[in-house]
Amino acid sequence: MILSRRHLPSLSGLMALEAVERLGTATAAARELALTPGAVSRALQEVEGQLGVTLLIRDRQRLRLTPAAREYVAEARRALGLLSQAGLRLRAGGGGESLTLAILPAFGMHWLAPRLRGFRAREPGIALTLATRLRPFDMEAEGFDAAIHYGRADWPGAEHLLLMEEEVLPVCAPGAFALPLAGPAAVLDLPLLQIESRTGDWGRWFAGQGMAGLRPGGMLFDQFATMHQAAVHGLGVALLPTFLIAEDLAAGRLVPVWGGPVRAAGSYWLVWPKGVPPRPAMAAFRGWIGGEVAGGR
Repeated sequence: MILSRRHLPSLSGLMALEAVERLGTATAAARELALTPGAVSRALQEVEGQLGVTLLIRDRQRLRLTPAAREYVAEARRALGLLSQAGLRLRAGGGGESLTLAILPAFGMHWLAPRLRGFRAREPGIALTLATRLRPFDMEAEGFDAAIHYGRADWPGAEHLLLMEEEVLPVCAPGAFALPLAGPAAVLDLPLLQIESRTGDWGRWFAGQGMAGLRPGGMLFDQFATMHQAAVHGLGVALLPTFLIAEDLAAGRLVPVWGGPVRAAGSYWLVWPKGVPPRPAMAAFRGWIGGEVAGGR
């Protein structure tokens, strides 16, 4: 049951309040919402009047929310996210079944995308919406049915299905450095490339070569795609997942620097909210991807 309308402020007022909480001024909020500062100020006054509570402290050119208003905005932001995702699902599904999935860029492109044609053939009535997320988030609050997670089976409040254990290999462009090396210690003399969210990967690789306690630095990247291209163009040695570079190794665009693939610290998982009955589209996707994983093993 929906509560009385007097407890539900206008959508424009909620969006203005949420933007001001993030940005700090009516001018910045107006720029983001494509409104005038005056229109934002009127929307804020309207939402205060509708709720009957003071939400904002006017401090010269800035607007500060009261502590109670900040808590309210946190809840309102969750609701706005759900409305946005519901709209995406409705448009994508055209009134039929839909599935909204958060993916990791490299894994989504190189492992999941080549397989999705099989899912579309099996479930032609389900419309897929894919969005990139690099770190764990609140799936229910943002309206996602499921997400791809890298690491351990530790996503809070989620069920986990193992998709793939990751192996990594140090690679570089052919001719970029004098190979073969005398041993793994020589890798330390080369420029190393690494992902900013996984800066311990090189230390684990060296430990696997009998050189524990090292934490070498190197050029940082926020995604595998850019680090991969940096390695292809000779900027350094990258420790890359084997599923990402299989074609490059076969074509000779990249070559191993030392040794073979080694087990990485994490694995790839499909995760979905625990204790929430899955919608039919999610149940179908989970069954399909479970079959893909079992077939691959």
